[in-house]
Amino acid sequence: MRALYVYDDELLKYRFNDTHPFNQMRLKMTTDLLKAAQFLSDEEIVTPRVATEEEILLVHTKDYVDAVKRAGHNNITKRELANYGLNTEDTSQFENMHEKCSMLVGASLTGADLIMEGKADKVASLGGGLHHGFTGKASGFCVYNDAAIVCQYLKEKYNERVLYIDTDAHHGDGVQFTFYDSNEIMTYSIHETGRYLFPGTGLVTERGTGQGFGYSVNLPVDAFTEDDSFLDVFKQSIEIAAKSFKPTIIVHVNGVDAHYRDPMTHLCLTSRAYEEIPKIVNEIADQYANGKLLALGGGGYNIWQVVPRMWAYVWLGIKGIEPPTGTLPESFINEYKPLSQLPFPTEWQDNLDDYTNIPRQSEITERNQMVLDRIKMYLE
Repeated sequence: MRALYVYDDELLKYRFNDTHPFNQMRLKMTTDLLKAAQFLSDEEIVTPRVATEEEILLVHTKDYVDAVKRAGHNNITKRELANYGLNTEDTSQFENMHEKCSMLVGASLTGADLIMEGKADKVASLGGGLHHGFTGKASGFCVYNDAAIVCQYLKEKYNERVLYIDTDAHHGDGVQFTFYDSNEIMTYSIHETGRYLFPGTGLVTERGTGQGFGYSVNLPVDAFTEDDSFLDVFKQSIEIAAKSFKPTIIVHVNGVDAHYRDPMTHLCLTSRAYEEIPKIVNEIADQYANGKLLALGGGGYNIWQVVPRMWAYVWLGIKGIEPPTGTLPESFINEYKPLSQLPFPTEWQDNLDDYTNIPRQSEITERNQMVLDRIKMYLE
C-alpha cells in the first residue's frame, strides 16, 4: 500500500481577504508539522495540476463559471454577483478567483488520477473539500465544489462507484444536492444538526429523489455531542452504508471544525476522535472499496490550536501509522508559536484543561442514538 500527499504553495492563494476565517495557512502548517515530525518526505509529495474548464463543468454551469472568471477580474455587475452568491460576507469575489479555484480543484483531481493510475492506493489532498458550492452558486466559503467535481470525474472517466463520506461539522449540502437523484454516488454526511448551524440542511429525511432515493444518508447529531457518542454513531452507520452501497472508491471530506476549540460550531470533539475517524474510514476503504481512498480537507477555523494536528492524523491514518504521543517537533513550535495569538499547543494530544463537561451528555447521546436507529432502519 502506497500513500501520496498532494501539495503546493499555490494552494495557499485561495483567500477571500486577510480577516476571513477560511485561511489556507492551515494547509502549510499541517505540511510543515508532518515534515518536521518526519512523517512526510519530499518523495511522497506530488505537485497538483490545474483543473481544466471542461472538468469544472462536470458539475458547475457554464454561466456560473463565466461569472467567476469575470468576478476575478472585477468585470461583473453587483446584480450578477448577488445572483451567483459572490457578494456575501462568507463568499465574496477576490482577484483571479477562477484561476486560484481551478488549482484547488486540480489538486483533488490529481489525487484521483494518482489512485486510478495505480500510483497510490490512498491520497491526501487537504487543500480541497469545499463541499458547499452549488452547480450555479457559491456558498459557505466555497466557489467551486471540488468534492463534487472529483466524485463526478471518478464516475465519468473511470466508471467508479463512489461513496462520499463527509465528517465536517457542517452538512455537505452542495455535494448531496449535486447527486440527489443519482444511484451511482452515495453521499454520507455526519454533521451538527441544522437547527443551530449553517447550512440548515442535512435532515435524516433527506434521502434523495427518483433513482437517487436512499442514496443520500444524513446523521445530524445534536449540538455539544462529544467523542464517544459521535464515534459510536459514525462507526455503526458508515459500516452499514458501505456494506449496502458496495463502493469501488471512497472520497472523504475531513473537516475538523467539530473540535471543541473551533469557533464556528457547537460540537465537542477532541483529538481522540480525530485520531479515530481516519482509522475508521481507512478500514472501510480496505474492506469495501479495494483500499482506494481520496482524503480531502474541509472546514477547520482554529488554525493555531486545532487544524495542523487534526489534519496530520488524516495522513497518519491513510499511512497506517499510529498517532504519536508527547511533544510536537521543536522546530514546528519555534516557527509558529510566536505567530499565534492563542495559547499554542506543544503536545500531539489535546490538553483538556479548557474542556467543559457536557451537562446534557446522556440526553444528547440518547438523541443521537435515535438518529442512528432511523438510519439503520432505512439502510438495513
